[in-house]
Amino acid sequence: MKIVPLKYDFCIKEIMENEIVRTHFISDVLDIPIEDIKTVRMMNTFLWRRFRRQKQGILDIQLELNDSTKINIEMQMEQKAHWKMRTVFYLAKMFTADLRRGEAYKKAKKCIAITILDFDLDKRAQYHNVYTLRDKLGNIYTDILELHTIELKKQPNQAQPSPLDEWHRLFNAKTQEDLDMIKSKTGNIGIMEAIKELKEISVTDRIRLEYEYRLKAKRDREAEDEFVFEEGKAQGLEQGIEKGIKSLIHSMRAIDAADEQVIAALMTEYHLSREEAQGKIQSF
Repeated sequence: MKIVPLKYDFCIKEIMENEIVRTHFISDVLDIPIEDIKTVRMMNTFLWRRFRRQKQGILDIQLELNDSTKINIEMQMEQKAHWKMRTVFYLAKMFTADLRRGEAYKKAKKCIAITILDFDLDKRAQYHNVYTLRDKLGNIYTDILELHTIELKKQPNQAQPSPLDEWHRLFNAKTQEDLDMIKSKTGNIGIMEAIKELKEISVTDRIRLEYEYRLKAKRDREAEDEFVFEEGKAQGLEQGIEKGIKSLIHSMRAIDAADEQVIAALMTEYHLSREEAQGKIQSF
């Protein structure tokens, strides 16, 4: 049986409603002992803005740990222009959202962005990378801003297994058989809960319809892009032919060639009929 892949943002939101799932996921991504996480509460995903014309930040999932650390989880299926700038923008918005004018900087909370990507961000082999503010020698300046990238197209390192590997496989699962295989090997309670939730929502009409709609929209967009490309290619070819015909006519007129000579050249070079060749001479 096919399932709704966890890599779709609306599916992740449903799964993360389960506190066990989100607690274990955060524990495995951030390498925090599960016993050190008391609460991981869901927050408003619309980021505050001071002025009406400021760009509004909308996150997929925003969580808060018991030590007030804020976490944003975002899923991206396709690479967009200026993707890295976009992630930094949202991380910065999340960092400044709670500070009002005149408040002390010490009230700023640590912010962590977790971006799950269904494309390769760079050529490095590891699928999980962590970024913080550091100097050129690698010495950390502050850990108050932290960015994690999880690239689903890359494979886990078999020589250095990580608890996050099971989540990586879960995000890439396409069928119930894939889920059963993960379930048979894992002892992770969060993974087990996520598999249960994923199986349940895969047969939910609302989720299934959303999934089918997303697939249709993707196919329609690809078909439209292909049409535009082919039209552009055809127009470019036609423009190139017209430019060549014009150049040939001008070159032959420069040496005082008769119209019949020009017509014969056009019929030979561009496979035009006599009427078409005569029309081109009149046009140019």
